[in-house]
Amino acid sequence: MARIVLKIDVDTLRGTREGVPNLARIFDRYKARATFLFSLGPDHTGWALRRVFRPGFLKKVSRTSVVEHYGVKQLMYGVLLPGPDIGVRAAAEMRAIHEAGFECGIHTWDHVYWQDNVRNREPDWTAREMNKSHERFARIFGTAPVTHGAAGWQMNEAAFEQIDAWGMQYASDGRGHSPYRPVVRGRTLNHVQMPTTLPTLDEVLGVDGVDIDNVAAWLLKRTEHNPHDQVFTLHAELEGQKLAPVFEQLLAGWRAQGHTFATMGDYHAALDPDSLPSYPVTWGEIAGRSGQLIVQPD
Repeated sequence: MARIVLKIDVDTLRGTREGVPNLARIFDRYKARATFLFSLGPDHTGWALRRVFRPGFLKKVSRTSVVEHYGVKQLMYGVLLPGPDIGVRAAAEMRAIHEAGFECGIHTWDHVYWQDNVRNREPDWTAREMNKSHERFARIFGTAPVTHGAAGWQMNEAAFEQIDAWGMQYASDGRGHSPYRPVVRGRTLNHVQMPTTLPTLDEVLGVDGVDIDNVAAWLLKRTEHNPHDQVFTLHAELEGQKLAPVFEQLLAGWRAQGHTFATMGDYHAALDPDSLPSYPVTWGEIAGRSGQLIVQPD
């Protein structure tokens, strides 16, 4: 059938230490290839509580049981507790995943800080934040990162240009329907964007009767008899912990449907970048997620 590209966003210290190894064990059982994207600086998860006044945020929190998935201590980082440096505290766990053969890349430096600020910040700010993550990645892994996947699907024009400046050939920084080359300030960039195409579990849980018991079946209907490659984003804090049984149902279902599992690098290697369409960087809304994010035009 088609490829399911498995892209794991790792947002927190707990997700890195607990969720990532859990997912690696699951992937080993299913012989699944996947890409882990790491948050490499401070964990300020508690700062996200400031989003309480944003439209749709409280509704999403109530649906996805944030305290249950992240834990009370995690939600205090940056509020009542200092934000631990993930790249210092969990470097060994990150290296272990790379050594186990999984593709690794950059998610962000400071997840909440990036997600809440990047859209309206200047190029100098953007370059500083991105280069901190690039330098930390190289220090941890001993090699330059090959890919990037933005926190919260939040970017700005300078951020897309920075991916080209690093020489990365592919990234997954937004939502959409198929691979493309982004257009920024009237110029088509060199790298390929491979957007997340499938809804995430936290976007559909609690909506229209979808719950933890039927969400896997709901999502599998989206890929049944579907010949198109898909990019699925999961989170170490969710599918790597409380939602792990649901995720295993998905993997088993996708395998039964005849799909194969791929890294972002595998997916890019199968593409002809010169034949891909170009789209301008745009913003839009996604059902089940609060606020706007990077979206590929239809």
